[in-house]
Amino acid sequence: MLTLPVELAAEHADLIAAIDALVDAHGATRSALIPVLQGLREQRHEINDVAMQVVADRLGITPVDVQGVVTFYSFLKMEAAGKHIVHVCRTLSCEMAGMRRVAEQLQAELGVTVGGTSADNLVTLDWVNCIGMCDQPPALLIDRKALGRVTPAQVREIVAGLRAEAATT
Repeated sequence: MLTLPVELAAEHADLIAAIDALVDAHGATRSALIPVLQGLREQRHEINDVAMQVVADRLGITPVDVQGVVTFYSFLKMEAAGKHIVHVCRTLSCEMAGMRRVAEQLQAELGVTVGGTSADNLVTLDWVNCIGMCDQPPALLIDRKALGRVTPAQVREIVAGLRAEAATT
């Protein structure tokens, strides 16, 4: 079990509690690493160095192993993200079906370039290499929900839906 300095443990008590709850839910084995990290990313919107150290400790692996997974998978980035993450698929099939126009419309609606987070911290817009929707291009992955055959005209409605949801929560 990791022993953090008292000040650091106190400063990150809520983070440690969140990790412990995720480990309790998914198990304290290496196979729980990705589900624990996904849950942490959804709850906290970032995975920082302290989080990686605590996760490593709880799962009995090295912090380097955790960092390797976090930096390998695009959906587990360390950087802080918005409440929602919109991944724009950039496979060849999506490119040929007009993905660039969809991405341009998303950027205009959100006021952010791909790779950035909206000023209200509601949405992080990012590229993804494939979401498994090649039969329905262009495709988006919004948090864990895949949308196919997205048109630039639908983007305004999609963003409005995210904003409306945020206003009610």
